[in-house]
Amino acid sequence: MEMMLWNGVLSLCVAVILMWIKSVNDENKRLSILLSKTREEGAEKYVTKVEVHSDINRVLDRIDRLENKIDTFMQEHRNAK
Repeated sequence: MEMMLWNGVLSLCVAVILMWIKSVNDENKRLSILLSKTREEGAEKYVTKVEVHSDINRVLDRIDRLENKIDTFMQEHRNAK
């Protein structure tokens, strides 16, 4: 009778341990899938060098135009005095 009780307790402990191992393994697989998706989707959020250079060139062109306008304004202001 004692042996049967001991077998039941051990079986229950092994079952709990195996369920815990399975849940940890499932969570590990889920995290691995999420990490893969994150890597794939993360690349879409970054810009390429070509896009950065074109945007910077547009900004620099506008700054150059603004500089020319300021120079023209300053020249007219000096001539008016």
